[in-house]
Amino acid sequence: MSDALATPTGLESHYAAQLAADLERNATEQERIGTEVQSLQEQLRALQRDRELLLKMQQLLDDGAAASVRQATARKARVPAPRETTPRTKRTAPKKAAAAKAKPQPKPKKPAEGPTLIELVRTHLGQQSEPRSAAEVTTALTQGHPDRTIKTTVVRTTLEKLVAKGQAQRTRQKNSVFYSTPDAPEQPKGADDGADTAAEKPESKD
Repeated sequence: MSDALATPTGLESHYAAQLAADLERNATEQERIGTEVQSLQEQLRALQRDRELLLKMQQLLDDGAAASVRQATARKARVPAPRETTPRTKRTAPKKAAAAKAKPQPKPKKPAEGPTLIELVRTHLGQQSEPRSAAEVTTALTQGHPDRTIKTTVVRTTLEKLVAKGQAQRTRQKNSVFYSTPDAPEQPKGADDGADTAAEKPESKD
């Protein structure tokens, strides 16, 4: 029985061969990594030498630039400033010119404004053959004077002022109010019979 234990079996031989292969592979890896480490160390030492050289060159350049600045400053200090030869009377001329330019220029006069709104409304009513409402008067004046802002409420107030002055008359047709000049027809075409009575008696203001 002791002889059987001493004789290696096939399984033990397999394990022994695998261990030998692992040991050889480990040694190979160590050798490869060692070679790479040695190469990296050499690269690191080369980079360090290059850095030292670059720092020395930078220091030399800085020293040279500083020396140039000092020399230029010394030359400027030795050169005297040129004397001023311009008479004092001439130096004041630019100031006077600047003061003259600084004076505010007179504002141009605004052109005379056109006719007032009350004149426009009165003229428009005189040109109509039939009474017109405040909205119709506003539309006509806006088209005739596009450069002016004309509102219906302002036109209605102006028409009422003309009525109060006797320069216009007011007629009512159902729920609408129409305006015309005193010598114009009192109601638009198609007005009902009750408009004449409303034209003779001015509408009472609330």
